[in-house]
Amino acid sequence: MKSSPLGTRFEVGLTLRIAVLLGAGAALAWAINQPGLYATTLLAAIVTGAALAELWLFVRRTNFAVARFVEALAHDDFTQGFVGAGGGFGALADSLNGAIGRLRAERAAIQDDNRYLAALVDDVPSPLVSIDGDDRVVLVNKAARRLLSPTVARLDDLAIHGADFQADMAAMRPGERRATRLLIGGAPTAALLSMAEVRQARGSIRVVAIQPIQAELDRAELAAQTDLVRVLTHEIMNSMTPVTSLSATAAQLIAAADKGDDPAIADARAAIETVARRSEGVMHFVRTYRQLTRPPELHRRPVDVSAMFAELKRLFESDWPNLPLAVAVAPPGLRIDIDPDLVAQLLINLLRNAAAAVADVAAPAVRLEARALKGGRTAIDVIDNGTGVPEALRQDIFLPFFTTKADGTGVGLSLARQIALAHGGALTCEPAPAGGTQFRLLV
Repeated sequence: MKSSPLGTRFEVGLTLRIAVLLGAGAALAWAINQPGLYATTLLAAIVTGAALAELWLFVRRTNFAVARFVEALAHDDFTQGFVGAGGGFGALADSLNGAIGRLRAERAAIQDDNRYLAALVDDVPSPLVSIDGDDRVVLVNKAARRLLSPTVARLDDLAIHGADFQADMAAMRPGERRATRLLIGGAPTAALLSMAEVRQARGSIRVVAIQPIQAELDRAELAAQTDLVRVLTHEIMNSMTPVTSLSATAAQLIAAADKGDDPAIADARAAIETVARRSEGVMHFVRTYRQLTRPPELHRRPVDVSAMFAELKRLFESDWPNLPLAVAVAPPGLRIDIDPDLVAQLLINLLRNAAAAVADVAAPAVRLEARALKGGRTAIDVIDNGTGVPEALRQDIFLPFFTTKADGTGVGLSLARQIALAHGGALTCEPAPAGGTQFRLLV
């Protein structure tokens, strides 16, 4: 292997010093054995001592420089500099300084890469959570911080977003994809989990991507419902239009022919008029549902929630004077960017349902509350202490045509949900903490 100039100069310097030391030592030994050569013996002793000291200093300077270099590596201190002092140490200093410079440049490049990767992970739109082998949450990116509670430090802490979500996160395996439900702002939200494992020297890290898909599911469901309603209303209108027209005409003809003396004609007239009325009722029913096939057009503007609630309170208490409406807004002065007319229509419908739900309650109570959530969202709750909605019906109540009222049309809650989705939000129904029902609008 070809030796470096530094190694050659060190070897030459070391060889010369050893040669001088050996020569001086030999001269000293010879002078000692020659009687009377006291001055020569003293001179040889001084030269031998000086050669030994020079050899020791030469090796020590080399060891000290190398030791400083190794210590700098051990402590990641790449600010060290080395200065030569002749005798080949200039080359040693240059080599060590060159090595330190290269390591400094490599460390700077690694730090730049790490900062880039950290920024990339933090700014990626998909929520990411990293969990180590001890179930500690070691990384939560910006999207995940907007989604999850800031108190999450361990895997078990994820139970704050639902026991099922925490259990699914704990059971995930590398490469697996799993659907789950988690609580966001108190509302259940569908999400898709996927996991990858990153192996490091100090152990493996599980990286879980949390992709909320509730909005996509709601839009797909709403599109399917809209298509179904459009087809049904079209077919019913096509079928009922001639029935309505002919039955009305027949009723007019029979009325003109009825002289009041023929019971059969009177019965036929009553039957035809009934058919005409029911046909017109079906046509009105279908026309009502046609509004579900047209997505609501939004006209957003900043709205003071307290002012909107005050107006809703006046309207509610004018219709139900014996049922006061409790309102609360946190923080005071909360403003949200919505279509005030559509959201007011949605809330009026929910308040009417709440008033109907507490009609038979001894101490009825209805509350309208709004509070700001992290991430810029707002939760608006309509809460009553009525009998509540059975769990089996909580999802069905938002379907078109579905109603639990004898005189209901099944349009109100379906349209309310459309308004919520048009705002990029959600409308959910859950049991109220103190009993009854809580409808939550997230916008």
